[in-house]
Amino acid sequence: MDQVQGAEALETMKIPAGVTVMEDGLPFFFSGGDVGCLLIHGFTGTTSSMRPMGEYLAEKGLTVLGPRLPGHGTDVEDMARYTFGDWTTVVERALSELESICGQVFVSGLSLGGILTLYLGERYPERIAGLMPVSAPAVRLATGLQGFALHLVPALKHLLRKFPGPGNDLKDPSVTEVAYEKMSTLALHELIRLQAAVRDDLARVTSPIRIFQGREDHVVAPMNAVEIFERVCSTDKELIWLENCCHVATLDFAKEKIFEESYRFITEIAG
Repeated sequence: MDQVQGAEALETMKIPAGVTVMEDGLPFFFSGGDVGCLLIHGFTGTTSSMRPMGEYLAEKGLTVLGPRLPGHGTDVEDMARYTFGDWTTVVERALSELESICGQVFVSGLSLGGILTLYLGERYPERIAGLMPVSAPAVRLATGLQGFALHLVPALKHLLRKFPGPGNDLKDPSVTEVAYEKMSTLALHELIRLQAAVRDDLARVTSPIRIFQGREDHVVAPMNAVEIFERVCSTDKELIWLENCCHVATLDFAKEKIFEESYRFITEIAG
């Protein structure tokens, strides 16, 4: 599916001067009806992880916007140049852009994108018709030794600039996630800061919500989804477990269930 006319008018579709973005990392926009959906990709990943969902929803008549988070789709060194405030600024701008086109806006995101989905839900409940976080580590980023190691990141980032990333946690052997092989420790610290802020404000989420979580996620502890479900104050909420599925659920065996359940949810709310 090709980009459509009007995309060039959106700020989140523009690539900053001097920045080279890989094809799989480019933002996408599909023009449709009066219902819009904002789709947000994950940490170290690219917009390609959300594009299949965007194409599915666009074929159903929705207007869809998938912005590129700063530092992504370029190279791992580029990640170190941005703070979590740069990520939130982009998704807030994308929300405003969809609002200028659509009467109702839904938001979904994978992993970091799921955290940003909840961030928008916490701060702009009156502007969002529904939320659909996927594999979102909004309560704890890791457990055990990995969780302990995260406490060292604020100091470690000054000694070690990057280390192996979490990409490509998929059960489907025919699919490879387009993501950095390594992650920036500076960017990881920003992720930790954002996650802490969102975790503490989950009770501010009141919009209808569907929480998607793979049972075999090796990156995000599945109990995150349970705790998100328990902490949000939405009266219309549901936790949807994904079988035969790892972390990058929007590309894995359960992707059709995410797409179909998300569209069902949207039509229930939007009519």
